[in-house]
Amino acid sequence: MSPTPDETRQRAEQLAATLPPLLVAAERVASTVEQGVHGRRRVGQGETFWQFRRYHPGDPTQKIDWRQSAKADPTFIREMEWAAAQSVWLWRDGSSSMRYRSDGDLPEKLERAELLMLALAALLTRGGERIALLGSGLLPSTGRAALNRMALQLGLADSAATDLPPHAPLPRHAQVVLIGDFLAPLPEIDATIRRFAEHGVRGHMLQVLDPAEETLPFAGRVRFEGLEGEGDLLLSRVESVRDDYIGRMHAHHDGLAALARAAGWTLSSHRTDRPPQSALLTLFLLLSEPVGPHR
Repeated sequence: MSPTPDETRQRAEQLAATLPPLLVAAERVASTVEQGVHGRRRVGQGETFWQFRRYHPGDPTQKIDWRQSAKADPTFIREMEWAAAQSVWLWRDGSSSMRYRSDGDLPEKLERAELLMLALAALLTRGGERIALLGSGLLPSTGRAALNRMALQLGLADSAATDLPPHAPLPRHAQVVLIGDFLAPLPEIDATIRRFAEHGVRGHMLQVLDPAEETLPFAGRVRFEGLEGEGDLLLSRVESVRDDYIGRMHAHHDGLAALARAAGWTLSSHRTDRPPQSALLTLFLLLSEPVGPHR
């Protein structure tokens, strides 16, 4: 006999409750940042119906839709559009390029991206916000269970993940946070951003890079191995291309910034050789700004 959805959910929460080390580290980072910021929770019931979602412990009982709940076993909450818009969908790039680190003492880009995403999720849930992993198919929820579920979802994530997020229908004025290296071609990134922005979704991009990806500090004969099937490149004197490389990286970053501005989004950057707290604080403050239609 296959498990029921409730049994599956309970099992997932039990697994997540083991608190993987990454979640412990993320909560420590969140606690450091939390001391200097205030919560971003806002009151607003909204007037336009968006969707039904399952009742979670801690939800106000007055929001239960008894008519809908009577049609099936689960108890359902009636969510209005404004309340849904205050939910935050989070995503991190899980593609092979995120496995890079130039030094054994540095974290992989993927590790730092997941640390920042979980730390941000911890801050948001402490303020009463609802969170969801973009592309997971799960509705936003809040509280400790939501954070644990997200940590579990990351642990079970597909190793063949793409370097850009999937498009998902979100309510108007919802917010998404995308964390990755954003080294894909600019037209592909532009198409992804536009799909969200055209539906009124507000977004924040955090570019995470290894320091070597910014400065190309290598010297002499170096073989570079493509992490995503690009093939290998052998340079006899890598320093001879350093200036051109740095110029192209700056141009790519400027292009990202222009795409973000055009969509009414924000872009910030982080290097894995720097403490994560400043990047987390920047993201949290950007999310704290009033939500409304971008112009």
